[in-house]
Amino acid sequence: MKKIIPILYLGLAVLGLCMILTSCNEGKDSSLTPQTGTGGSMARFAITGNTLYIVSKQSLEVYNITDGANPVKTVTKDMSMGIETIFPYKNHLFIGANDGMYIYNNSNPANPALLSKFTHVQSCDPVVVQNQYAYVTLRSGVVCRQGNTRSSLDIVDVSDPSNPKLVNSQTMSSPYGLGVSGNKLFVCEGELGLRVMDISDPEKAVETKFHQDIPAYDVIVRPNHLIVTGQKGLFQYQYDQADKFELLSKIPVL
Repeated sequence: MKKIIPILYLGLAVLGLCMILTSCNEGKDSSLTPQTGTGGSMARFAITGNTLYIVSKQSLEVYNITDGANPVKTVTKDMSMGIETIFPYKNHLFIGANDGMYIYNNSNPANPALLSKFTHVQSCDPVVVQNQYAYVTLRSGVVCRQGNTRSSLDIVDVSDPSNPKLVNSQTMSSPYGLGVSGNKLFVCEGELGLRVMDISDPEKAVETKFHQDIPAYDVIVRPNHLIVTGQKGLFQYQYDQADKFELLSKIPVL
C-alpha cells in the first residue's frame, strides 16, 4: 500500500495539471484567485497566469512559461528543509512545510516575497485557503512528525498575511489532503475515509458526514464534484448539499 500511494499522488498531480492547462477556456472568474487551474492540497506545483511554481524539499522555484515549450527560470527561493506543498490563493502563495506554513506575497509573480511563517509542531502539512482562513491538516505517526501523537485540523486566520493567527485546532484521526468549496470542507483520512465538514462558521468545522466507504488521500474540489485519490485509483464523485455522493467514474491504478 505504501508503494501505491505516491503513484496515486502523482496521478492526482497530473490530473490537476491537465485541469490547469484546460481550464483557461472555461470562462472562470479570475477575480477570486490568479491560479489558472485547480490542484490538490498536496500538490508540489502550481500555475498562476504565465508563471509556474515548483516546491522541492528545500526551495521554491519560479518559471516563466509564456512560451510553454521554453520555460525560463526567473528565481529560486531557498527555504528550510521539509518543504511539502503549495497552494496559490489571490495574490499569495501558501507553502506547507514540516514545521509550519510559509506565506509569500505574489503580487510580482516572477519574484514572490516572503511575508510570514506560521509555526507549528513538526508535522506533515497540507494546506488550503478560502477567504481569510487557511485550513491545515497535521498528521502524527509519520516520518515528518516523529514523537508526536496528535493529529489535527488547524484553522488559521490569514486576513493579515504578515501575521497569521491560529483560531481553532480540532483533533482528527489520520488526516492527509483536504479541499474547500463554499461552506464545505473535505478532509481525507486515508484508509479511514472522507470527512465532510460544515464551515458556515469558518472558524469551526463541524462534521456532517463521514464516508468510511471512500478511502481518500487527496482531493480536488470543483462545483458539486470531487476528484479523490483512493486506494486503487482516482475517483470522480458528484455531491449535493445533503452530502449525498454519487460515483461518476474511476481511473484505476494497478
